[in-house]
Amino acid sequence: VVQLVESGGGSVQAGGSLRLSCARSGNINSVQSMGWLRQGPGQEREVIAVINRGGEETDYADSVKGRFTIAQDNAKRTLFLQMNALKPEDTAMYYCAADFRGFSLRWLLRHPDSYNFRGQGTQVTVSS
Repeated sequence: VVQLVESGGGSVQAGGSLRLSCARSGNINSVQSMGWLRQGPGQEREVIAVINRGGEETDYADSVKGRFTIAQDNAKRTLFLQMNALKPEDTAMYYCAADFRGFSLRWLLRHPDSYNFRGQGTQVTVSS
């Protein structure tokens, strides 16, 4: 079991930046990959960024590529999502999620229901 707690959400104007954090505890040595997911009003949950266990590989949804960056600290206890050039369509609840089963990043990016654990989320609101 792993516990995930997101923080860093808030309200910003379009063009602004936010940095989300995801504090991890519990059996984090069993985590294979991590992802950031989001769900906007009336929308399906989508995976926007993924990172492998060692942090060397990342992948992004086209909607955030070039604007968002996923990273983790050296102790691998905190996951980050740096969000720049925010747009109103980025408004959503943002979640971090953990995969224990070793799916590929390509799979995890396309299958939001594949993760074993997910946090409670942090709200991001972008105004125009």
